[in-house]
Amino acid sequence: MDSILEMRGITKEFPGVKALDNVNMTVRRGEIRALVGENGAGKSTLMKVLSGVYPHGTYDGEILYNGKPMAFRGIPDSEHQGIVIIHQELALVPQMSIAENIFLGNEIAHRGVIDRQETNRRTAELLAKVGLRESPETKVGTLGMGKQQLVEIAKALSKKVDLLILDEPTSSLNENDSDALLRLLASFRDQGMTAILISHKLNEISQVCDSITVLRDGATVAHHEGMVPESQIIRDMVGRSMNDRYPPREPKIGEVVMQVKDWTVSDPSRDRLLVNNASFALKRGEVLGIAGLMGAGRTELAMSIFGRSMGDWKSGEVTIHGKPADLSTVPKAIAAGLAYVTEDRKSLGLVLDDTIRRNIPLANLPGVAPKGVIDRQKEGQVARDYRKQINIRSSSIDQATVNLSGGNQQKVVLAKWLFSGPEILILDEPTRGIDVGAKYEIYTIIRDLAAAGKSIIVISSEMPELLGITDRILVMNEGRLVGDMPTAEATQERIMSVIIKSGHNLTDETLTPEEIEAENAHV
Repeated sequence: MDSILEMRGITKEFPGVKALDNVNMTVRRGEIRALVGENGAGKSTLMKVLSGVYPHGTYDGEILYNGKPMAFRGIPDSEHQGIVIIHQELALVPQMSIAENIFLGNEIAHRGVIDRQETNRRTAELLAKVGLRESPETKVGTLGMGKQQLVEIAKALSKKVDLLILDEPTSSLNENDSDALLRLLASFRDQGMTAILISHKLNEISQVCDSITVLRDGATVAHHEGMVPESQIIRDMVGRSMNDRYPPREPKIGEVVMQVKDWTVSDPSRDRLLVNNASFALKRGEVLGIAGLMGAGRTELAMSIFGRSMGDWKSGEVTIHGKPADLSTVPKAIAAGLAYVTEDRKSLGLVLDDTIRRNIPLANLPGVAPKGVIDRQKEGQVARDYRKQINIRSSSIDQATVNLSGGNQQKVVLAKWLFSGPEILILDEPTRGIDVGAKYEIYTIIRDLAAAGKSIIVISSEMPELLGITDRILVMNEGRLVGDMPTAEATQERIMSVIIKSGHNLTDETLTPEEIEAENAHV
C-alpha cells in the first residue's frame, strides 16, 4: 500500500521548549493511523505543523503529501490539498446556526446571495451522516458539547477530504455516541478515506485503527504496523508498565453530608424539565458516580445544585449536615462548602491567557487578598504549594495555562477549587481528553481527597472509570434519577439495562438495588 503522507525530521521549538524533536511518521493510503502519547508529548503540535497552523518556515523538516513536498502557509493551503483537521478545541460560533457554521467561509451562494434552502438541504445530509437529528437552523450555542463535536465533524465532511485528522473526536461523547462515530470513521476508510486519529482511549484505537505511532516528550518512540496489546502502547507512552489503571483504595465512608430532595429544574428556553424530582444522599468520604447517556441531565443536575448556575430552579431542597443550605448563587454555594469542576476546562474552568499563579486563587480571592488587595507574595506561595502538592508540570507558576497539557490544565482547575476549601466536590468529566498516566494521577487525587473526608461526586461518560473509582453509582435518564447501586454490584450491562428500562417506562421513583437486581437477572 503506497503512502499518502510522510513527515520527516519534524522539529518545532517554542521559546525555551523543544515541542517536537526529529519526529518521523508515514501514513499509508486508506488506513486509519493512531497517533498516541501522553499530554504534552507533541501530538497536537505535529498535526498543527501538518495542517499549516504552524506554517512552513516555523519548523524544521519535510512534509511529503502524495509524493510531493508541501509548504503549507496556513489552513486554506492544506485544505486545498484535501487535508482537514478537527481540533480538540471547538471552533464554532455559538450565535450562528448549524448550517451557517458548517459552511462558514465556504458558503453556497448564487450571484453573491446565500442559497439558504440548498445550504439547509446539504446540512441535513451531513447531519444524518454523523447521527444528528437537529434542524440545520438550530443555534449551535443551544447544543451540548457532544453534539457540537458532531457538528465539527459534519463541517469537515462538507469539504473534499482525502486525509482527515481527528484530535480527540470522542472526548465529549458518551460510549454509545463514540461507538457510532468510530463506526462512521471505519466506513469512511472503507470508502477510501485516510485518517489520523489522536485519542487517549486505547479501546478506540484497537477498535478502528490499522497502525500506531507513539510520541513521548516530543520524539517518535515507536511505530506499530498493526495492533499490539494495550499494555505495550502504555509502556511506549509513559516509559513504564502500568498494571493497574486505578489506584488501590480502602473506602472510609461516614455519615450523610448532603441530602438532595425532590430537585426539579426547567429549561428556560424550552417547555421541558432538565432535572425532574431528583433525590439522593452523599456521605462523608464517599465517591459517588453519576452515569447516563449524553443529555440525561447529569451536568444540569450538578450545575443547578452549584448555585443554580444552569436552568430555572422550580422546587426541591438541599440540606448539608441536616440543615437547609442556601445554594441560590455560586458565592453562596462556595460558602456552603461546594466546588464544581466543569467539564469544559478551557472555556469555563480557566483563564487560558493568564498564568498558573493567577488562576489558582480565582475561586477564593480573599485567601490571597486579606485586605482587599492581592498579596503577590501570598498568591505566589499558594500557587507554588498547589503546584507541588498535585504535581502540576510546568516551567514555573508564571507559565500561561494555555501552554500546559490537558492533564496539567485539569490539575490547575482542581487546585483552584481545592484552595476554596470545599467539603463537597462535584467533578464533571474530570479526565476528559487526558492520557492514561495523567488519569491515574487525577484518580489518586480523588482517592486522597476522599480519604481525607471530602465527599465527591464524579460525572463521567466512561463507565469503566465510574466502576474503577466510585463507591456507589446513580443512573440518570431524561432528567430523572432512575438507578442507585453500589459499585461493587454494578456492571456496564446493568447500568445500560436500567437506562433502557427507564426510557420505556419512566416513573417518579428511583430503582433500588433490589429492583435493579430483579430487572437484570437475565443479564
